[in-house]
Formats: sequence, structure tokens, C-alpha cells
Amino acid sequence: MKRGLLHVGAALGALLWIAIAGLAQRGRLPAPEDEESPLPAHDAEFHFLRVEYTDLPQYHRGWGYASRYGTGTGWWLVDWPAADNHFTMGIQRLTRIDIGDPRHLRLTDDRLFDYPWIYATQTGWWGLTDAETDQLREYLLRGGFLVVDDFWGPEQWEVFRQTMNRVLPNQPITDIAESDAVMHVLYDIREKDRTFIPGSRHLWRGPGGTVQVVQPEGTSPAWRAMYDDQNRMVVAVNFNTDVADAWEFADVPYYPEAMTALAYRYGINYIIYSMTH
Repeated sequence: MKRGLLHVGAALGALLWIAIAGLAQRGRLPAPEDEESPLPAHDAEFHFLRVEYTDLPQYHRGWGYASRYGTGTGWWLVDWPAADNHFTMGIQRLTRIDIGDPRHLRLTDDRLFDYPWIYATQTGWWGLTDAETDQLREYLLRGGFLVVDDFWGPEQWEVFRQTMNRVLPNQPITDIAESDAVMHVLYDIREKDRTFIPGSRHLWRGPGGTVQVVQPEGTSPAWRAMYDDQNRMVVAVNFNTDVADAWEFADVPYYPEAMTALAYRYGINYIIYSMTH
């Protein structure tokens, strides 16, 4: 996407070749903590691109992580690299998109414009500089697409809202309508599918070994978006829900299969929309 994002969708042939349930079947596949990259490093039509950022000082987690994929500190690392790796394998199985290795960059890196779709987690705690918000605005208005995920409650929402108002001033954040193209570009996602997708921390073993989903008190899942002046969705907002954990735990027996299937449908729809609109 060499400084021009809109042309990338021409080669897309996002045809389903295996049922989504088949992806979520619980086999003896690597556990989420396995760091093996699903693909060797090479350029491709699509890469899972995770956004690196600096935490707001008052929310800084202060922990670090190091692996063969790099090092870092802060909230941007949550679920990395397992969620990125597992979801990349899912995209490869479920579509005919030319998939490359997952990557991560800061917003100020000019290579950002080579990627049609970027992902950021824990965005209720990010502290973007003016340079980062300026670059993110340019990226979105040139045709890029941002997915944010796994942030919770009114305090985190307000941090996110204020940040995005700096990125796209006066552009509202609205609930995604069931009729929106992103809900039907490959999978049909209906109103009934706007359900809570739990993180692993929301799963508890109940009587007889059954797994129970415990939604955090006072939260309600929301699927929201921001649009540009041409009414193209440029930001998809997964609020009060944890889509990345459902990607990450796709092959873990205790994670609910239905939630993994739903999370993959959302994620793949976002990708195909970003590459065709």
C-alpha cells in the first residue's frame, strides 16, 4: 500500500473455503502461549499490523515482553503475539487473501501506509502524541482502517473518545447499524450477534467442570464505528468485549466455540471491508 491505500483491494478474492466451525474445533494445536510464527517473514497482500503506543503515565503498566518478534513495554502488548498469530492462521484458512507474517509498528512509522488494516488494544490507556494523531488521521483519510479492542468502562471510553476527537475532530462514534456493509461483506452478522465476547479472565469453571462466562459488572458490549466524510467506515470499535482473546484461545478446549466463531466473523469482515471499500 505504497502511500496509497485505496488500490489494495483489487486483488482480493475473499472466498470462504472452509466452514468457520471447522476453525474453532478443538484440536491438539499449539496453546496460546506458543510463540511460533504461523508464517515466515515475507511481503504479502495482507499482514496483521499491531499498533505500538506509549501508555498514559497514570495508567502505565510498566511490564515488558521479549520474544523473537521483538521487545516492548506497556498495554499495546496484551495478547501479543499469540492473538496475532492465531488470527493470521484463521485468515489463511478461511479466505483466499494472500496472508503474510504478523507485524507491529508505531503510528509515526511511514511504513504504516503499506498496510490497509491496523489493530490496537487497550486503547483506553494509550497516550498518543500530536505527531501520532496527525499520522493516524492521514492514514485513515487515505483509506486505512483501524480496529480497536478490549477496553472497558466509562473512564477508558472517555480516554479513547478524546483521543479520536483529536484524530478526526467532530466525527461522531456511533453504533454500527445492522444494515452496514461491514456486517455483511462476507459473513452476515445480525443484531443477535452483538453479544459479549469474553476474555479468558471472564471464564470460570462451574459445577461439574462446566465453563461459565462472567461478564464484568456494569458493562454492556458495544460495536461502534467512525466514518469519513464519504461515509466509509474507518474505525471499528469493539468496546466492553475482548475479541482478541477469542482469536488467541481458538484452539483451547475450555474457550467457548461459539464466541471464537463470532470473533473470527467480525475480524474477517473488518479485513475484507478495509480492502474493498
